[in-house]
Amino acid sequence: MTPYDQPRTITAPARANLDVRSLVLLAILLAAGFILNFTVGKAISALSAGMISPEFIVSAFCLAILLIRPTLRQALAIGIMSAAIIQLTTTSPFIDFAAEGAAAVAMALIVCLGMRGRAAGITPLAGTFVTTMLSGVIFMCIKMALVGAATQLAAAMLPVVTATAVFNALLVQALYRPVRTTLGIDE
Repeated sequence: MTPYDQPRTITAPARANLDVRSLVLLAILLAAGFILNFTVGKAISALSAGMISPEFIVSAFCLAILLIRPTLRQALAIGIMSAAIIQLTTTSPFIDFAAEGAAAVAMALIVCLGMRGRAAGITPLAGTFVTTMLSGVIFMCIKMALVGAATQLAAAMLPVVTATAVFNALLVQALYRPVRTTLGIDE
């Protein structure tokens, strides 16, 4: 049992419980990520002839994990739900289940370890950057194993993964405190 498995509170209910409020928040954030995927992600995919499709849903689940503080199992479920939504817009079906599942668990671990003291201020930024990079690299490695052309694919995808990681990190860092304050979530 890790310290992360210990329940925390939002206001009255334990944070480790995915109550209705937490599930609604998750749904809203994933919907916003889906819209970004469907617009910006599809535009980049079209420009790259389908070779590159950034997934902004990662920023949505990173923000959700920061706010909800789920257990590791719940984080895995969030990652799998996110991957299921990505299936509606992806050009590479099923790869995201491995990428987002692992990335969501990694984010949960980062949040568990980083939301203390001085590190708490940069955990949204650093955690989201690392999580997005992890998701993108897992996706890229699986894609390379499936289609070959590893050098060309890595050269095309790694800059987009990095740019998406920077975008996601800045977005989540900018949104974390205002959303937390608006929702009345205690630290």
